[in-house]
Amino acid sequence: HVLRKAAWRLPALADLAVLRFNTRGTSSLRGASEGAFDNADGERYDVAAAIEYAEFAELPNIWLLGWSFGTDLALRHGCDPAVTGAILLSPPLRYSAEEDLATWARSGKPLTALVPELDDNLRPAEARQRFAAVPQAEVVGVPGAKHLWVGDAETVLDEVVRRVNPQVTVPLPTEWD
Repeated sequence: HVLRKAAWRLPALADLAVLRFNTRGTSSLRGASEGAFDNADGERYDVAAAIEYAEFAELPNIWLLGWSFGTDLALRHGCDPAVTGAILLSPPLRYSAEEDLATWARSGKPLTALVPELDDNLRPAEARQRFAAVPQAEVVGVPGAKHLWVGDAETVLDEVVRRVNPQVTVPLPTEWD
């Protein structure tokens, strides 16, 4: 739901284009994508295709925003010359390796991890230890939040806007025309 809210709200409220996509083998209300889940390896092509699409559409200032498994994809396959930075929501760091973090560290690109206090996989204290390998990484613990961000989507959207379009005043409004 948090990515759906980002796609609906951020273009209207923060002048941010949002490209939302499912990776291979993912099912949603709109159907299932082609291909099969590949443990964050074959999904590299999905990430590359999304970045290429954003470049082709001449979208400025491309940031990656991943949630859960999508954070591993951003870390493993998203440190591309066209990408400005990445924001990770509930990163489990299940598929990401030390060399992936080292790639981001060498790039100097901004990397923000929003970590729920009550996450099922990785909590703020451990996240700070794991992301210490990336000097420019910012780990933001979100008190009371859980992995799915239910009830905390507005906090997430405000944190995204603070980094990607800091000229926009936050908190974002909850109603608009």
